[in-house]
Amino acid sequence: MYSGLLIILVPLIVGYSLPAKSRFLQKLVNKLLSWMVYVILFFMGISLAFLDNLATNLQAIFYYCLISAACILICNLLALRLLECRHPWHHNHHQESLPSRLHMALESLKLCGVVVAGFVTGLSHWPPLKHASEASNYALLLLLFLVGLQLRGSRMTLQQIILNRRGLMVSLVVLMSALFGGIIAALVLDFPLKTGLALASGFGWYSLSGILMSESFGPVIGSAAFFNDLLRELLAIMLIPALITHHRSSALGLCGATSMDFTLPVLQRSGGMEMVPAAIVHGFLLSLAAPLLIALFSS
Repeated sequence: MYSGLLIILVPLIVGYSLPAKSRFLQKLVNKLLSWMVYVILFFMGISLAFLDNLATNLQAIFYYCLISAACILICNLLALRLLECRHPWHHNHHQESLPSRLHMALESLKLCGVVVAGFVTGLSHWPPLKHASEASNYALLLLLFLVGLQLRGSRMTLQQIILNRRGLMVSLVVLMSALFGGIIAALVLDFPLKTGLALASGFGWYSLSGILMSESFGPVIGSAAFFNDLLRELLAIMLIPALITHHRSSALGLCGATSMDFTLPVLQRSGGMEMVPAAIVHGFLLSLAAPLLIALFSS
């Protein structure tokens, strides 16, 4: 029962326990992590191509994705709106000019292209491709080790996390409301509650959630988790500038785990430098929680 949990936690903990002070090492880890994500998503696409009843499964993937994303994001936004009413986030910042949101969206969609490329390759049913699932298991171990190193390299201390009340509050509200949304999605989709909770635990980290969910629940649920979390990031990129003036907590919470990296520039330019510490704390906590919760609900 706990073997899957250990497979996920051990490389993550080992990576986090190692010192990562060198700037060169951090850059190398980030680069390797990017490449490993592409490799494993390519394998995920190949696994999809080997599914029986392919057309039916593809319809199921997008149905699961849309229902789970709607349930999770609606619960997130309602809970964040309640947080804003009780604890307003006062500011005097005026928006700066933003980077091209279309360009950022296309960067996210590149990973979709990798999955599609793997899928098209897998349609050839070349015999060695049957080992793609086994190869992805070993690649996953390396990926989780690198994620642990990356989190250690962020140099976030417990004191920094506790002192930034806004980042801490928003991350807790996002986490709890997402899990509630996952329960609703499980009931609507007639899934076991653990599956719905695991689907809700990616917090926008699509490159990791899709991989971990594929390992535990198969390529159909894994692909649904990937597109579910990808949709979250794309919506965040598009909606941050509209939300940031009057709904800062919602703009931050919508980013999920990506607020400490991919969506951070949009948050900073839209909401000012005061957004940055809260965004980093929020993203760090959700990035740490995502693999742990997925492992817990997948065990």
